[in-house]
Amino acid sequence: MGYYGAFYISELYPVLRRINTYLLRWVMNKYRNRSTWKKATRMLTEAADRRPRFFAHWAWVKPAAR
Repeated sequence: MGYYGAFYISELYPVLRRINTYLLRWVMNKYRNRSTWKKATRMLTEAADRRPRFFAHWAWVKPAAR
């Protein structure tokens, strides 16, 4: 993130969004009561609001609704 954030930030955003998608899928598999996109997205959004530095890429790209 340090290198591409300094020189190719436009190329970095899709990768960071993809990481968020992987996190959504992980949440949906780990927590069965969050097995829909809407519930999983809400959980990650609340987590990002409570602890914005939990994942380093959340400083640049927040979990977004699908």
